[in-house]
Amino acid sequence: MRIYFDNAATTPLLPQVWEKMSEVLKNDFGNPSSIHHYGRVSRSIIEDARKKVARTIGASIGEIFFTSSATEANNTILHRSAIDLGISRFISSPTEHHCVLHTLQHIQKENPKIEVIWLQVDNHGCIDPAELESHLSADPNKTMVSLMYGNNEIGTIHDIATIGSICKKHNAYLHCDAVQMIGKYEVDVQALGVSFLSGTAHKFHGPKGSGFFYMKSDNIIQPYIYGGAQERNMRAGTENVAGIAGLAEALTLAMGEMTHRRSHISGLKQRFEEQLLNEVEGILFNHPTGDQCMYHLSSVSFPESSMAEMLMFNLDIEGIAASSGSACSAGIAEDSHVLQAIGHPQGRKTVRFSFSSLNTEEEVDATVAKIKKLMTPR
Repeated sequence: MRIYFDNAATTPLLPQVWEKMSEVLKNDFGNPSSIHHYGRVSRSIIEDARKKVARTIGASIGEIFFTSSATEANNTILHRSAIDLGISRFISSPTEHHCVLHTLQHIQKENPKIEVIWLQVDNHGCIDPAELESHLSADPNKTMVSLMYGNNEIGTIHDIATIGSICKKHNAYLHCDAVQMIGKYEVDVQALGVSFLSGTAHKFHGPKGSGFFYMKSDNIIQPYIYGGAQERNMRAGTENVAGIAGLAEALTLAMGEMTHRRSHISGLKQRFEEQLLNEVEGILFNHPTGDQCMYHLSSVSFPESSMAEMLMFNLDIEGIAASSGSACSAGIAEDSHVLQAIGHPQGRKTVRFSFSSLNTEEEVDATVAKIKKLMTPR
């Protein structure tokens, strides 16, 4: 039996999504920019998907733009905002995904006049909203705050609604990477007060290569990719029609099954963590408890030992897929930038387990038993 507990990295494609995409790939192959029948059919698929995404997050249809990934979406938002909105200062946190961290570093390298401020985080990755407000109060320069909704490595949830209120008070833009939250939580851009928000299909059982971003209608930025008038002149390149259809299908299923999925997955996480605490001595969790942590992710810190050093690899040998952190940074021996930012003890080893509605209690029980065996000195 193989067990997949790395759903924060990517999720399996659901059969309904596969069927929808197969249908589009087989029958609806027209270029959406063509004005003949085949093109119009493809165009209607994209626009129907746009309506579904907009309705899901409380946006207008014209505020949704499709991309190849959330990484592209975040790059587009940050790079173009620096130029087109005249942003002279970015405020972010050291626990952001690399597609935000590295992009901000690149922007500052390209234009040293742009300031980047990194907020402090506590040992669970939480920021202090008072520190954010202090920075915004101290300097009236045009600012964009960029903070993820739910952390992909340790599961910490930022209070984006409160952060949005602070940004509005000080006329600052707010960009939110909501990749881990879309399809798992109710996300309403109006209630959150965000200026920009990004998501991607493969985190909620949709296809890879299909992402999107929300841009509030009064925040006009120029394209990041040139060479065509697709996405209402916002992103050049022939659209991934099947991928966009798959995104919309997966999102529709996720929203319709949200209550059931959440109950099932949160139950798995609780069962996993309770058993682990009882069976393995010295473990800690890198995330806060309760609603401050995403219900599908458990970041487990194991005490320093030769067994912990090899745990993730030995789990893989035993048929259990987990992760040391972000899949985009796999293979790095030292602690990730997120773990370093929260002051994770260097000698301890962290493994991230993340669950989906396709997982079972039997898989949880089997995994805990394997961990206990692998962490027991011989």
